[in-house]
Formats: sequence, structure tokens, C-alpha cells
Amino acid sequence: MAAPALPLADLGSSFTSFFDAVGDFVANLAAVRWPALLLALAAFFVYLSFRARASFHILRAAYPDERIQFRRIWGAYLAAYGFNAVVPARGGDVIRLFLTKTSVPHSSYPAVASSFFVELIFDLSIAIPVLAFAFSQGAFPKPPDFSDLPAFDLAFFASHPQFTLFLITALAIAVLVGFALLSARVRAFWARVRQGVAIQRDRRRYVREVWLVQLAGWCFRFTAFWFLLEAFGVGGSVRNVLLVLGVNAIAALVPFTPGGAGVQQALLVKVFAGTATGATVAAYSVGQQIAIAASTFAAAFAIIVLLFGFRSFKDVIAEGRASRTGDERTPVAS
Repeated sequence: MAAPALPLADLGSSFTSFFDAVGDFVANLAAVRWPALLLALAAFFVYLSFRARASFHILRAAYPDERIQFRRIWGAYLAAYGFNAVVPARGGDVIRLFLTKTSVPHSSYPAVASSFFVELIFDLSIAIPVLAFAFSQGAFPKPPDFSDLPAFDLAFFASHPQFTLFLITALAIAVLVGFALLSARVRAFWARVRQGVAIQRDRRRYVREVWLVQLAGWCFRFTAFWFLLEAFGVGGSVRNVLLVLGVNAIAALVPFTPGGAGVQQALLVKVFAGTATGATVAAYSVGQQIAIAASTFAAAFAIIVLLFGFRSFKDVIAEGRASRTGDERTPVAS
């Protein structure tokens, strides 16, 4: 199946809409409530730290006999998030995989990678009710209407459902094939994968050390977006924050822009059209993204330099590639 052509008009209108919103953000910069913004960013970093703590517990269950330093797992998580906030296609996940693997003695890439998927259970359990609430409010556009939004990536997939279904199927097959080819000794490979999700075999421990920890982090994330809405004059409320979280859940599915920025901006403008003035909503739609991206990227760079001893993200990626090549060549004990 040939990929449908992307209309240049849609791409142009997407960029025009985004940069118009950036202009509104700059014009309304003086109206930003800085104390609320700083509280929001502080709460957001606490949220990321709780997520890192859950990851630490997952890895500790996978490697109970190894000494694992939480600060390195925390650093790997924040470095990945900050990189993803600025660079598209989730390249930060590769950085996190390498930094985490080197932080856990005698660990393997399959086990560390599979441990990341444990975190998605909580995300799914929260995303479903949040999206259900968002779509029940009437402000959220229906999926067929996504094709009319000025976000070329989201509009493209919404306008071509057959190609989208084909792409999802092809990716699923590629993942299955990739898992089979990643190791010459398939049994050893899957044993490592099962090792990464070991904490799920103890449900009480999983709930106590992962799910509830992630829930605590989610509460701080909720708080962060409440203060962001206040900082940019849209107004914090339970309804507004849940709508923002619903937008974030959809944007996470389209990783072709940093942090799903284009999708977030287009959806937020639509969702809050009747809540505040157009300029205020537009300023918030990009302002919250810029604030989070700038602060987390700065923290990520400081972490890879001060904690891991690298000079740049490029050095981390290069070292990660060399490490994976060497790991693949290492014989696996039977």
C-alpha cells in the first residue's frame, strides 16, 4: 500500500497556526503569573521523580542481588524526558535505555527495555477514564473531526484511516519480528524479557511500589497543569486539567513533533475556545510546552554532564550504539 500524499496546504497551515500561537505567547509574556509558573515546574519535576522512583522499584525487582543507585535511574529518566521534549521521534528513549543499562550492574538491554513497559500499565489505566471524561464534555473534538485540525500529523492520520490501520499493523509485525531477531538464542532472550517484568509476578508489590508511586506522581502532574493554567490566565479547575491531560494522552500517540507540540497546540485551542480569549488560549497552548521543554531539557543536559560525565547528547548516543553492538556480540551463557 502506497503512503498517501501529505497535502502541502495542511502542512503550511499547521506551521502557520503554531507560529501564530508562539507570537501570542510572546505578546502576552508580561501577563504570565511567574509564581504560578514556577510552582507548576516544581510540581512537574516532582512528578518526573516519582516516575523515576517507580522505574527504580521495577529494576530492583528484576535485579534483587545488584546494587542500584536511585540517583542514576532518576538521572536517566529525566535525561530522556528532557531530550524527548525538544527532539522528535522519542530519541530520548534510546538514551534512557543506555543510561539505565549502564547504571544496573550485570543487566541486559532486553530486560531493561521490558521493564519500561511495566510503567505503561498505569498510564493506560489512567488514560482511559481521562479520555472518556474529556470526550464526554463536548469541548473535545470527535476523532473523525481531527482531520480538520491545523496539526498536519494528526490530521494526516485522521484523514487516511486505512493507511493508519495498515501502519499500526505493520509496526506490530515489525516489533514481533524484531524481538525474534534481537537474539540468536531466543530462549535466553525471552528469559531476559521476563526478568524485566518480574515485579508483576508479585501483585501486591507491584501495586505498592509501582502503581501507587505512579499515582502519587500523577497527582503532582495534575497540580503542575493546574498552576500552568493559572499562570497563563486560562484558569485552573478539575475539568480544565483533565481536558489538558486528555490532550496530552492523544499527543503522546503522535511522536513526530517534540512532545507532540503541534497536536497539543491545535487541540488545546479547540478545547478551550470558549473558556478564554483566543490569544490567551493560543499563548497557553505553546507557553506551557515551551516552559516544560526548556526546563526539562536544561536539566537533562546538566544531568548527562554532571552525573554521567558526557559532554553532549551526541556523545551519549554514540556510546550507546557502541555499547549495544558489543552487547550483541557477547556470547550468552546457556
